[in-house]
Amino acid sequence: MSGHAIIDAHQHLWEMAEHPQTWMNPETDSAINRDFVVNDLRAATASVVDLAATVVVQSVNDANETTHLLARAEQAPDLIAGVVGWADLTASDLEEQLWRWRDAPGGHRLVGLRHLVQNEPDEGFLDRPEVRRGLRIAARHELAFDLLVNGVHLPAAVRVASDLPETRFVLDHLGKPPLRSGDLAQWTAQMRELGRLPNVWAKVSGLVTEAVPGERSAALLQPVADVALQAFGPGRLMFGSDWPVCLLAADYAEVVSIAQQLLSSLSETEYRRAFAGNAVEFYRLSLGAQPI
Repeated sequence: MSGHAIIDAHQHLWEMAEHPQTWMNPETDSAINRDFVVNDLRAATASVVDLAATVVVQSVNDANETTHLLARAEQAPDLIAGVVGWADLTASDLEEQLWRWRDAPGGHRLVGLRHLVQNEPDEGFLDRPEVRRGLRIAARHELAFDLLVNGVHLPAAVRVASDLPETRFVLDHLGKPPLRSGDLAQWTAQMRELGRLPNVWAKVSGLVTEAVPGERSAALLQPVADVALQAFGPGRLMFGSDWPVCLLAADYAEVVSIAQQLLSSLSETEYRRAFAGNAVEFYRLSLGAQPI
């Protein structure tokens, strides 16, 4: 079913002088410790001839990055259909900031927000009243929220998604399953809890960099994909490349191929949803006349 159009629901762009990627380790992350701009994205995806569009996602907790990503989306409307930016959820002027972005170049492509929760030492960050207030404001502006969490933050993710049913959440990278330890029991239980909440979706993304180095084949990743399929069903899963972070383990074409293998059990209709339609529905993307 590789002939169908793909929407990549998770990729990044950055320019180091503009927004230093402070989360990087210059030694272990040397393959991505450079600028990645729209032309690099075009080159990386050139072999994926059925790529319809992408969603570019923030990579630093900096509101200026959101402004710049929206401008880049405005300059590449044929490629970037949506932007998931960062805003300070606790700010007293959050609503005003969202309106400012709506009026800025590319503002109509703002489809969601994300915070690097995985870097927060507070395991209950998502439980904070001021954070939840910000999530409610985002929901009123019809913005989704990407959950970038590690295992220690998953319980709070379950609580916030349960308590804020009006907010659309998507779990990035399937919640980063502990593939290197191989102990998937707790992660599996948490996936099932999240899957029972109809306002939570999940991205089949970021798995190649969570795997044991050199063990990124579809066969080795299939168990976590199967858990996700059982928890969320094909109607709430979407493909994301996590490019260029994926380059630490695999190139763009290989990531697409692995995802296609992981979801090869889907019917043709389900496959179309997982690789395109679900992203359009969840992020409320506008693709013009492009078929998917």
